[in-house]
Amino acid sequence: MIELTVEKPEDWWEVEALYDLCFAPGRTALSSYRLRNGVDPIRELCIIARDGDGILGGVIRNWPVKVGGKPAILLGPVAVHPTRQGEGLGATLMNEALVRAKAMGWERVMLVGDLPYYKRFGFSKLEGVVMPPPTNPDRVLGIELVDGAWDGVTGRVRRAL
Repeated sequence: MIELTVEKPEDWWEVEALYDLCFAPGRTALSSYRLRNGVDPIRELCIIARDGDGILGGVIRNWPVKVGGKPAILLGPVAVHPTRQGEGLGATLMNEALVRAKAMGWERVMLVGDLPYYKRFGFSKLEGVVMPPPTNPDRVLGIELVDGAWDGVTGRVRRAL
């Protein structure tokens, strides 16, 4: 049994430890972290997954950004504890975040990731959307939560302040 809840302030250290475990030690040097610095995440879209014993199995966070002056969500990071990988927990967190984002009225979501993995959720390569360097443009992906939401939206991704 997995329970999904919104991340609370007291979960912060445990969530950060999971991110440290799942990603390289220099993860905060990535370009996506520059867009997060000094910006609060979208609390309702920071979701944690715990098992029946209360053990953290996975987490997803989401951040507001601007692309071409339009609001968007920068999805991620998403992490699943190595002992829970292969159980579909990452997909559960992704789908839940997208459903909640749409219900909140968000129109577009983007991320930096591998298209072969994220296309199953509906993501595709975003043309003309530029992440801070050094981001591979082929890894800049997006999904529309409202039809046409990415139409004509191009430019640099900027922090939402």
